[in-house]
Amino acid sequence: MRTTEPITLTPIGHVESRFTEPEPLEEMRRHPSRLVLRPDLAGGLDGLAVGDWLVVLFYCHRARGYELRQHPRGDATQPLRGVFALRSPYRPNPIGVTVARIEAVEGNVVQVSGLDALDGSPLLDIKPYVSFFDSDSEECDANASL
Repeated sequence: MRTTEPITLTPIGHVESRFTEPEPLEEMRRHPSRLVLRPDLAGGLDGLAVGDWLVVLFYCHRARGYELRQHPRGDATQPLRGVFALRSPYRPNPIGVTVARIEAVEGNVVQVSGLDALDGSPLLDIKPYVSFFDSDSEECDANASL
């Protein structure tokens, strides 16, 4: 496959959140959200438990356009950086990724805390957070401001 060929993804569900417009990430992460999976995929939640952490991948459906160099978090007082050095939703493929904590699992719905996705964001995938694969705590702490 060539890198310029389009890829088609089908959402596995959507996010329900109180946020319909972007807010500071810290504020969004303070409020619970719901990951509503398609009912036919509910069986894929087996094994998830309250207190577990998930890596949530979602489509930033409200993001339009991008610049290859941006100010981190839109803060013009910070120097420009390349889009691939930032967590900005304004990127060539506006895919968001956040680690969120499971607060409840009921049927095809997972209630989480720590998510920064807008209401209606299409869910692309959820995966268990496994520290062995997903972090080196010293490295993660160094990038917290991105």
